[in-house]
Amino acid sequence: MNPKIQAITDRIIERSKPTRQVYLDNIDKAKAETVHRAGLSCGNLAHGFAACGKEDKAKLKGINHSDIAIISAYNDMLSAHQPYESYPAVIKKAVSETGGVAQFAGGVPAMCDGVTQGQPGMDLSLMSRDVIAMATSVGLSHNMFDGATMLGICDKIVPGLLIASFTFGHLPTVFIPAGPMPSGIPNKEKARVRQQFAKGEVGKEELLAAESASYHSAGTCTFFGTANSNQLVVEVMGLHLPGASFVPPNTELREELTKAAARQVTRLTQQSGNYMPVGRMIDERSIVNAIVALLATGGSTNLTMHIIAFARAAGIIINFQDFNDLSDAVPLLTRIYPNGHADINHFEQSGGMALLFKMLIEAELLHEDVETICGRGLSRYTQKPVLEDGQLKWVDGPTSSGDPEVIATVEQPFKTDGGLKVLKGNLGTSVLKTSALREGSTVVEAPAVVFEDQHDLEKAFKAGELEKDFVAVVRFQGPKARGMPELHKLTPPLGVLQDKGFKVALVTDGRMSGASGKVPAAIHLCPEALDGGLIAKVKTGDMISVNGVTGELKLMVSQEELDSRELAQFQVNGHHQGMGREIFGFMRNNLSTADTGACSLFPPLGEGA
Repeated sequence: MNPKIQAITDRIIERSKPTRQVYLDNIDKAKAETVHRAGLSCGNLAHGFAACGKEDKAKLKGINHSDIAIISAYNDMLSAHQPYESYPAVIKKAVSETGGVAQFAGGVPAMCDGVTQGQPGMDLSLMSRDVIAMATSVGLSHNMFDGATMLGICDKIVPGLLIASFTFGHLPTVFIPAGPMPSGIPNKEKARVRQQFAKGEVGKEELLAAESASYHSAGTCTFFGTANSNQLVVEVMGLHLPGASFVPPNTELREELTKAAARQVTRLTQQSGNYMPVGRMIDERSIVNAIVALLATGGSTNLTMHIIAFARAAGIIINFQDFNDLSDAVPLLTRIYPNGHADINHFEQSGGMALLFKMLIEAELLHEDVETICGRGLSRYTQKPVLEDGQLKWVDGPTSSGDPEVIATVEQPFKTDGGLKVLKGNLGTSVLKTSALREGSTVVEAPAVVFEDQHDLEKAFKAGELEKDFVAVVRFQGPKARGMPELHKLTPPLGVLQDKGFKVALVTDGRMSGASGKVPAAIHLCPEALDGGLIAKVKTGDMISVNGVTGELKLMVSQEELDSRELAQFQVNGHHQGMGREIFGFMRNNLSTADTGACSLFPPLGEGA
């Protein structure tokens, strides 16, 4: 094993010992020696199978057959989740053929950040993750189930499902993806039209035509944002079947993989004699593997918070420094938009997950001997699924890249590090994604221009007030202030200014989209402005240094001057009202800091954790 990665893993194991042991003790107490429904009263059980058919009722009356929960984030507005409409029937039939029963245990909300970007609903986006975790827990709380299948793909949905899955860690659990839509117009062309619109060179009709040609059918959006980063992370943790992540929806192979996943969870239940609960399957090494793969592919910065949050649900304590240090040890092996021009389908065609697993395992960058839903060891994941004569089987994956501009080699990577840097300084701690930055843009030292709403920056841009070098400071966007909305609308105007030759950067206690990366952005800043972070004292004209080389983030103002300044006060200005935001106040007030997962579900960690 790579010694740097092993050392980081060891320190995570040591740091997590108290919380991990409590967690393992709790899931051991929750497991049952027989089917879980055996502990229900006759009235409980009668309610639990009242709507079942005669055959399923007969199975559920006994103690020999597993009952598998289906949790789904289906809705037909999200292109990624629309294919899930037919999955429950497929899963039920496949489980029935093994002798078990599958019941639809619950649906969870699933919002699309693509729809809500720049809209009031985006203020609910991050908090929806915790709602999804709670909704999943409600579905599983009936204690009818011996295993679970999770149907979810996009931004906050998979992390929410993972938090709940690990909370119910005594259950074997399999995640089932739906796959990406076909490739639309090139991502470079989409970005070009967006910038043209920002400059006023094209109108809404042209912009909508370009967007519609990019997001055009059922399936996951094809850029390497949070949704596809989720799928990669879940497969690397061994919660998908090998090669399942990026098989397109509505294909025969996709349906056979769904059937196989449903059958697989029944092989992991207590009744199978091969019991493998998800809480024991996933350990510190699995989480490190997830981070390594994310960094090796230049994935979404949203996962820095999500991995911290769902690892915590399993008693594993991760922090920003772990990401930083792993990034130093992991080479960047892929160029997928926004880190390049290829999309996720091009990645799959160039070798995909099977090749990525092969390279990372051979370079000793992954812990190979972890548990997965297919048994011990990740070597199985170097294979890819195929159909031969209508039968699903796995064959050896490619041994080299089909397109070296999309997938490089460990020996000659696109970058020698994983493209993520944690910045620290008097402004606090933040995350900078460097994998998509152009040469020469990693260090920006310029005067601040302070905003408290992304739309104000957009107005200043249109008014021609930003034709200069500057660091945009967008504050009061943090978890407790506004629920930490993504600020993706900042990307086109800042990108236009960067293309004009100005040195620009962003510093914010909010988030950027998983599709961002061209403009240097120190995001997830802690402490946030509402918690008294120094960002609340920044004034327009102050010099700020954003240094992605040294890892420094500095407000270049004397301490004497800073001591004399008052903290800016958060102006709510209606941001907590409308589009449901008023009923999320209790959750917003209880969100933790970004570097502890921006989560409302766990008590604060003790000193030294």
